[in-house]
Amino acid sequence: MRLTNSLLSRIGYWSKKYANLPDRYIERAMEQVYWKNPKGIQYKPNAVIKRKKFNFTTNRPWTAAFRDENQGVPRKVFVEPIKNWSWFRGDRVEILVGKDKGKQGYVRDIFQERNWVIVEGLNCKLKQMGDTEELSGVWIQEEQPLLVTTDISLVDPSDLAPTGIEWRFMEDGTRVRVSTRTGRIIPMPKAAEETIDYKTKNTYKEQPKDTTKDNAIEITFQPKLCTFEMDIMEKMGIKEDRVPAKTYWY
Repeated sequence: MRLTNSLLSRIGYWSKKYANLPDRYIERAMEQVYWKNPKGIQYKPNAVIKRKKFNFTTNRPWTAAFRDENQGVPRKVFVEPIKNWSWFRGDRVEILVGKDKGKQGYVRDIFQERNWVIVEGLNCKLKQMGDTEELSGVWIQEEQPLLVTTDISLVDPSDLAPTGIEWRFMEDGTRVRVSTRTGRIIPMPKAAEETIDYKTKNTYKEQPKDTTKDNAIEITFQPKLCTFEMDIMEKMGIKEDRVPAKTYWY
């Protein structure tokens, strides 16, 4: 995972894993340039003024909705740093606050930049869509984000009760989540491996434009002590038989 830009480092790995997009595309989609030096030897290269601070919401950073939300002055948002992210897509959790307190559901989306998760079918609010002067539109229920540090708790699959967890290592070096209440392992859900392209890596079928394993290790370039022109002449069987004229320096 390439994290050369300080802005890209703020985007959580699990938050963008489902989209399966390269970092270079996300960086290009997020970029908002205010001013840039013209091209030319008389201008200073790489002189760019662009937005450095963004407000992260439930809209993905590479979407047009995210760009529209970040047109004005960004507001200051405090986010508690989490060293070990422990909530993944497909995890069964119990809600600890709000009207759905005590209900259990499954994590559908992750927004690691704000420590948020979306629980499928829970913590919803009504939202009106398509409201015009002629039509009143329709009302739909939309899930709202929940804070992982205070609003939800992982469920122990052994007794389906909420529990705290800690990360431990097995004898073979495998890192697992363990319930602090029962000591049982909470396995990683299968949905954590899903992306928009495949359910699991093993079931993904290679496409014609994909780079196969055979092509990935094939070496097509052999370095030589010659110029590009000399290499072309050697491959085409062209021999240089011209004798350069003598030159004199005074």
